[in-house]
Amino acid sequence: MGRVSTTEVKEIVPVRDRTRELIDAIDSQHENLAKAAELVLDAVNGDGIVHAAGAGHSLAMVCETFYRAGGLAAVRPMWDPEVLPLTGALRSSAAERVPGRGRALVEKSDIRQGDVVVVFSTSGRNPYPVEIAQASLARDVPVIAVTSTAASAAAADRSGGTRLADHATVVLDTHVPPGDVVYPASAPRTSAVSTVAAAYVWSALLAELADLADERGVDLPLWTSANVPGGDERNVELVARYGDRIPELSA
Repeated sequence: MGRVSTTEVKEIVPVRDRTRELIDAIDSQHENLAKAAELVLDAVNGDGIVHAAGAGHSLAMVCETFYRAGGLAAVRPMWDPEVLPLTGALRSSAAERVPGRGRALVEKSDIRQGDVVVVFSTSGRNPYPVEIAQASLARDVPVIAVTSTAASAAAADRSGGTRLADHATVVLDTHVPPGDVVYPASAPRTSAVSTVAAAYVWSALLAELADLADERGVDLPLWTSANVPGGDERNVELVARYGDRIPELSA
């Protein structure tokens, strides 16, 4: 394996530094992270669940929240197969721009008062995530928006002048730049960071949630890796506990 040149090392640094800047900016949102953790804990402690929604590459975050080692068991993925890029990239982009699709998803989802909805969308400008947030709030269900206010401000308006952040109880800003990319710094065209940033937001929220649960004496329902001793047994208990509200656990 050849040596990495000094030039190559210098080329890597901007991506690493920009990503660290995003993480630092996310960490600075102490108040909003605390509010979001309180909403989630209130839902879980009241036998409610968290509905996680996203479209396109934000569906990666729906996967990250659901049935994940160390993750919260009380999470249900909320998605329409038409917005999944893996089965048709161009179709999925068109689907999340179709008015009414987000509202229809909420209508057929088992969202109840006492639950909470988390919507992941970097631009927050397409009808699908905006409508999910709007329809959830209309049911008196709080919404946590994981979005980028900078990217949203610069994105094409496809939702009649409104955006995801306008319909959220709490906004967790990923600070992802318009266009998502950060490299090269002088004229960014590659190295998308939205998935890294959103995954860090969710991880930071879980940490805040764990601390809050400890303070209140609440035992969080957390998945255990199936690859460690006792993991399968612990997870079977959680599937039994949440299977009725989260049919995807046994589907």
